[in-house]
Amino acid sequence: MMNKQHFNPPRFLRNPHIQSIMNSVGPRKFSAKRIAKRLKSKKILITTDQGVRLTAEFDLAKGQPISHTGLPKPDESKNPLVILIHGWEGSSQSAYQVTTANHLLNNGFDVLRLNLRDHGDSHHLNKAVFNSTLIEEVGDAIKVFTKDHKYSKTFLAGFSLGGNFTLRITADRAKELNIAAAVAVCPPVDPNSAMTTMNNTLFIYEKYFFRRWTTSLKKKLVHFPELNFGADIESVKTLEDINRTFIPKFTPFADAKSYFSAYGLIENRLQALAVPAHLIASEDDPILPINDLDKINPCKNLVINRQKHGGHCGFILNVKGESWISQTLVETFKRYID
Repeated sequence: MMNKQHFNPPRFLRNPHIQSIMNSVGPRKFSAKRIAKRLKSKKILITTDQGVRLTAEFDLAKGQPISHTGLPKPDESKNPLVILIHGWEGSSQSAYQVTTANHLLNNGFDVLRLNLRDHGDSHHLNKAVFNSTLIEEVGDAIKVFTKDHKYSKTFLAGFSLGGNFTLRITADRAKELNIAAAVAVCPPVDPNSAMTTMNNTLFIYEKYFFRRWTTSLKKKLVHFPELNFGADIESVKTLEDINRTFIPKFTPFADAKSYFSAYGLIENRLQALAVPAHLIASEDDPILPINDLDKINPCKNLVINRQKHGGHCGFILNVKGESWISQTLVETFKRYID
């Protein structure tokens, strides 16, 4: 099913690399820093029944009654909740997370910005190293939070890898977690294909993620020196090197191909979607091939919103760094509020 909402940026902002970079830096980052200082975000540690600990930041829309803990008073929340999941090596403090949360808050939504394992300076909380197949613990964290803080409507939205998590969790557990609808922005559909594209696109993307990933792994080693992969970090030079070295050691998979296949969205992976899920992608995404969308078998509840421009998770409207995605999330979720 295709959605016809249209993103039409000014001509001087249509370059996909400008769109992608402006998602996290420049005016949007400057705006996010100002917003973060103004928000009275409650930092939360969520512990799942399996003992996994994930962090989050929680914000209330204006006028929401709160308790002495800074959280909503039980059964008093009248606003819908949006749970945001960042992309790979992002966090709840990423510019796109903060600015998107602010727009949602201004439109009457409470917002939980959930950090994946080993993101948002949480490397010390769990010994096992993050990998992209760990959707169970993310769903479990959502379950813990929404059990303690009741909402009549809960929505899920994610960017890039967070969008991939969003779609898998919604397909597997929407009814259990009371998710009314979900939006995924530029999720990797076929991670094997995405990695090939990453290695052949503008070099800055591979260098950016290599630097972020190795920095994250070094932080992990500080807290868990017994993992003993210091020599491995010093020897790797590319993302492919890290994949070859770390995937067999720290995931249940023997090689990169089987690992990437395990969290793909191709073929019938999303057939179990029981609630509306929107997938937003851009044809000029420099990281994710748009043709990968054709690998998803038609799903009754999946709405594909395919845009000509937008880069990777950018969709920047103007030189202020304002994003079409923030507006689209509000418009989309309001459709599902009685």
